[in-house]
Amino acid sequence: MSQPVLLVIAHGSRDPRHAATVHALVRRVRARRPGLRVETGFLDFNIPSVQGVLESLAAEDVREVVALPLLLTRAFHAKADIPAVLREAPARLRIRQAEVLGPSPLLTAALERRLYEAGLTPADKPSTGVVLASAGSTDPEAIAVIAEIAREWRRTGWCAVRPAFASASLPRTEDAVRELRALGCERVAVAPYVLAPGFLPDRIARGAAEADVLADVLGPAPEVARVLLERYDAARVPALAAVGA
Repeated sequence: MSQPVLLVIAHGSRDPRHAATVHALVRRVRARRPGLRVETGFLDFNIPSVQGVLESLAAEDVREVVALPLLLTRAFHAKADIPAVLREAPARLRIRQAEVLGPSPLLTAALERRLYEAGLTPADKPSTGVVLASAGSTDPEAIAVIAEIAREWRRTGWCAVRPAFASASLPRTEDAVRELRALGCERVAVAPYVLAPGFLPDRIARGAAEADVLADVLGPAPEVARVLLERYDAARVPALAAVGA
C-alpha cells in the first residue's frame, strides 16, 4: 500500500523570503525521506494554493493525504482556516489533518541551534537572558503554550527566559529585552520562535535592537524537518491501524 502524500500547508506572505524558506524546509523533509511524496500549498498570497494542490492530487487519482499545518501553535489558522479549506477538497480524497509543529523538544533544540549560530555558546547560558519572541495570537491557548515553552526552556540553564509577541499580545520584544536587562542578566538574546521571515519577524528584529544577540528564524533547521515527519507519521498511524484491523 502506498503511503499518503504529505501536503505541507503554509500561510503565505507577500514577502518572497517566506515562500523561499518554506520551500527550503520542504526540500530538507524530502531529503530525509526520499520515498515520500511531499507537496506544498499556501493559504494566501503565494501559489500553488492548497485547493489547487488538492484538486491536482485528486486528478492524479491520489486517495490518501496528510495535511500538515506549517504552524507552531494551535491558533485560528489551525482550528478554523485550514479545516475550512480541507472541507472543500474533492470528495475522493481521504485527508487527515496533522497536528501543528509545536510544542516539541526538537523545536527548542532548533532555537538553541540558532542562538549558537548567532554567537552564543553553551557556557553562556547561566549569564544570558533569552526573549522567546513569537508572532503573537488572540488565542489564549496559543499564548499559554508560548509561556509554558519559556518556563520549560528556562529550566535548561538560561539566566531567564521571557515570552514576547510581535502582535495581538504583550509584552513586545523590546519590553522583554529591557526586563531581562533590569533583572541583571549579563547579556540578552532574542530567539524568534517563527518559521520564516516576513512582516512580524521583521518587527521582532526591530524590537531586538537593544539586545546583544539576535538569532535567525527557525527556517529549514534539521530539527524542524524532523518534527514535520513526526507529525506526519502520527497522523497516518490511524489509517495504518485501520488497514490492519
